[in-house]
Amino acid sequence: MAALLFSRRYVPILSHLLGWGLMGYLLFFAQLHNMDLHFPDLFWVRQGIFFILVVGLFYLNAQVLIPRLLLREETSRYLLTMLGVVTLVMLIVWGIETWFDLPRLVHLVFHPDGTGTPRLYGWVQPNLVTIILVLGVSTSIAVVQKWQTDANLRLALEQAKTTSELSFLKAQINPHFFFNTLNNIYALTLLNADTAREALHRLSRMMRYVLYETQTTTTQLSKEIAFVSDYIQLMQLRLTDKVTVRLITPPSLRDQSIAPMLLLPFVENAFKHGVSATELSQIHIEIQQQQNQLLMDVRNTLFTAKLPSLETGGIGLTNTRRRLDLLYPEQYVLQINEHTDDHEYQVRLTLTLS
Repeated sequence: MAALLFSRRYVPILSHLLGWGLMGYLLFFAQLHNMDLHFPDLFWVRQGIFFILVVGLFYLNAQVLIPRLLLREETSRYLLTMLGVVTLVMLIVWGIETWFDLPRLVHLVFHPDGTGTPRLYGWVQPNLVTIILVLGVSTSIAVVQKWQTDANLRLALEQAKTTSELSFLKAQINPHFFFNTLNNIYALTLLNADTAREALHRLSRMMRYVLYETQTTTTQLSKEIAFVSDYIQLMQLRLTDKVTVRLITPPSLRDQSIAPMLLLPFVENAFKHGVSATELSQIHIEIQQQQNQLLMDVRNTLFTAKLPSLETGGIGLTNTRRRLDLLYPEQYVLQINEHTDDHEYQVRLTLTLS
């Protein structure tokens, strides 16, 4: 971990040093490819000043002009400013060459006999090419860094949104469920104390799961299924004999990591819309494992007067679909059949777990 932090901190610095080292080599030592040539000392002073100007221009462009102008969509001002800065650098270089009389001195290096005419603008073209190259690299690096920063920010926002939605999800577990369950347990204490103690134990286990297991991004599949099972058994305390509830789980469960409270909304939705106090109804919940895939099939009797709504009440399948999009992008298939041939409402989730 320490080595990783070290690399993240110092790799950009080392990259800049290597880049400027290469630039320095091109400006100073590449001129010595012909060892018979002996440039005057003033030539190296000129190269040093030009090198400093290029470095300053690189960081002026990357740290000031691009963030304040180009990335704020003030392209015209940016181009005009860059034109002015480049012109200023070229004038400085021209002034240095004129002051030091470098065209004549360098001309004598190549023509010791003094033949020919020194050119005052002998280095204008290579200077301009070097400046444009440096500005191109500077702009590319600044834009890529901005893109990476924005990408990391979007990722952080998505993760924060996922966390906030999970917190909202915990708060959305129907409080009436807890109050009704407590009332049912209180009534059970008058009829069957042992059953009441068992129900109270299940409720406390569910509350512990909500308070502690959902603090992390993932939990164990066995705990998630146990939570669903506790929810079902507590809901059955207030159901009549007209409701049949079946829960089928894998006979040999292989524990895997899963986002907490991801399965509950489908079960809660079935109890909300698939139960009738006067008509026969059933709820069928089946959970299967196939290698790295989790399959959940939830079906409940369909009542015309209680058509399922994806937008109101409880946790909501809409919010659950959003969580799936954030937590398992392109790793799930959610199929909803609002009216099967058996007059049932069916939700089928296929989820790939790593």
